[in-house]
Amino acid sequence: MNYKKVCILSIFLVFIFSIIYHNIYVYYPNTITSIFFPVNESIFEHMKLIYLSYLSSLFIEYILLNNNNLNTKNLKFCTIFSIIFNIVILLIIYPSIYSLYSHNTFITLLIYFITIIITKLISYKILTCNKNLYINNNLFLSIIIVMLLILVYFTYYPVKNILFIDYKNKKIGLNNYYI
Repeated sequence: MNYKKVCILSIFLVFIFSIIYHNIYVYYPNTITSIFFPVNESIFEHMKLIYLSYLSSLFIEYILLNNNNLNTKNLKFCTIFSIIFNIVILLIIYPSIYSLYSHNTFITLLIYFITIIITKLISYKILTCNKNLYINNNLFLSIIIVMLLILVYFTYYPVKNILFIDYKNKKIGLNNYYI
């Protein structure tokens, strides 16, 4: 398996993980699932979905690249970049789409799939470039932990802002109804 095949596979992995993770809290509502999975349909909670899906894909990508003796030196950088880039795209595009079409699942999934393709294309270029964009384990873990802490904090202490409002269920955060 080469870089191209791993990147193509990872597009589908991220998307499939997102679909799987989307409703885990709905089916298993508890403290652990509220930390890692979206607790409502707000834009902010979907950032958690992006975060966890890319991290899950990272482990499989690492195994595949490593088993095929391909260099993984830029993989952690690609993952951090992909998470941040996809979240930024979500913040730019989704509010506009929502204002035009309300909550349209097909359009939302299509846009998300396109953003995954874009991030994975960029990741492919980064993985195969000759530059060393290596992030050491301590820095990588620090960034991942800080991101998780931010996501968890705002799940429990959301701000009354368009990013945190779940218009479908008329609430913000975990249990705060705003009607």
